[in-house]
Amino acid sequence: MEQSKFMQVALEVAKKAEKVIMNYYSDSIRAELKSDQSPVTIADTEAERIIKEIISKAFPEHGFVGEEFGKEKENAEYKWIIDPIDGTKNYVRKIPLFATEIALMKGDELILGVSNAPAMKELLYAEKGKGAYFNGKRINVSKNNSLNKSYLSFGGLNLFEKHGMTRQLVGIVNKFVGRRGFGDFWSYHLLAKGSIDCMVEPDTKIWDIAAVKVIVEEAGGRVTDIKGGPVTLNTTSIIATNGLIHDKVAEYFK
Repeated sequence: MEQSKFMQVALEVAKKAEKVIMNYYSDSIRAELKSDQSPVTIADTEAERIIKEIISKAFPEHGFVGEEFGKEKENAEYKWIIDPIDGTKNYVRKIPLFATEIALMKGDELILGVSNAPAMKELLYAEKGKGAYFNGKRINVSKNNSLNKSYLSFGGLNLFEKHGMTRQLVGIVNKFVGRRGFGDFWSYHLLAKGSIDCMVEPDTKIWDIAAVKVIVEEAGGRVTDIKGGPVTLNTTSIIATNGLIHDKVAEYFK
């Protein structure tokens, strides 16, 4: 794949962030709670700071939407959406399910995504119109077109309860041949590689799903909010599928 300057910089900063994150991962690290009760570590803040510094040097006119440092130049045509560590709770407990998420939005359209899970040695990336890649190899979603042949992953059960969607989840879960709550970025990695067919999250943030949205779609899948609407900066829920079963899944949550 011929990479744009945007992708070259995104991959560079993902690797720079990896060095910071894995350096702290080898030590005991303490997490503090933010106002929303989600954890944050020094690795989160240092990684996001490095990502922003390098991108700002390459593209000084670009804006940012980051989990740790919020919005900057939010009216810019190009905005980078950053989650330095998706899966901080796992990271603190030395569970290798965590990743750095970096996406680029032009206007209202997400055009680039990088998802780097260093402890698992999984690097997925995609640019709009150029396909999706896993460790340098082209990937595609599955071709399963019925729920009874498909595998479902889902977010935290407490979050379905929080949003009054437990009944909908129970209604659909047994329609699938397999179902597991893999959670966080990894479900989207599995979906983009064709290992599972659907991921449903009732509660999320744009920095959690911006990068993987581009990756899943460039692998041939489809990503909407849980009602089937478009993904925007304000999206707080997700259905991601191989595309072939999307409408069937979304129907359960309308």
